[in-house]
Amino acid sequence: MNLELHNKNALVCGSTSGIGKATAIALAKEGANITLVARNETKLKAVLNELPSPEKHSYIVADFSNPRDLQEKVIKFIDKNHGFHILINNTGGPRSGEILTATLEAFETAFTQHLKCNHVLAQATVPFMKSEGYGRIINIISSSVKQPIEGLGVSNTIRNAVGNWSKTLSIEVAAFGVTVNNVLPGFTDTERLHNIIKIKATHSETSAEEMAEIMKNYTPIKRFAKPEETAHAILFLASNCASYITGINLPVDGGLIKSL
Repeated sequence: MNLELHNKNALVCGSTSGIGKATAIALAKEGANITLVARNETKLKAVLNELPSPEKHSYIVADFSNPRDLQEKVIKFIDKNHGFHILINNTGGPRSGEILTATLEAFETAFTQHLKCNHVLAQATVPFMKSEGYGRIINIISSSVKQPIEGLGVSNTIRNAVGNWSKTLSIEVAAFGVTVNNVLPGFTDTERLHNIIKIKATHSETSAEEMAEIMKNYTPIKRFAKPEETAHAILFLASNCASYITGINLPVDGGLIKSL
């Protein structure tokens, strides 16, 4: 299968670890030009050097707690360098906890880091996509869009807001050759998952190892996903092979979600 990603320009957010990093590497291996985005420049430089032909890639240092600054930096980059055919919206998930214990500030922070940042990045990148007649916006969200996850009250709420924002955008830009889709990871072997395991283990007075096994058994496949497995699904949606797929939620969850 020819994914036809050679020399496509991709903006990959949250790309210093986990699914974001795996996605950046996968896209680069298919010949795409990668611009990494995260707040830690040291980590960005390290990932840049892991990409094939690192000299052809770049990075932007930005904090997702400040959407306007993020947008300004991306627009400045586009003005000086090039536009983007592919936007991968991805950032760290909100803190865990039951919904009644969540503060208003927790909701506001999550809304800013997820929905607001996705929105300003779409505003910055879609004009070029329209002019090219080719655009792919892929939002890495969570399986909680379809099935809320216990103990992730703020995350469950905000992830669904992003899902509905994405569906609305997909309708508005479809006629211009721009698709907008969501990838819904299940339990994926990332730093965030390990932090959630530790918290759950503490609350249930069990070990992290025992809690990890319990959570693996929630999933029909009986294991956690590798970040690369999610990246492969993202790679397909970013390609020309997925040109007639838009406005969907694609679970990559090992069967975790119980509904169709």
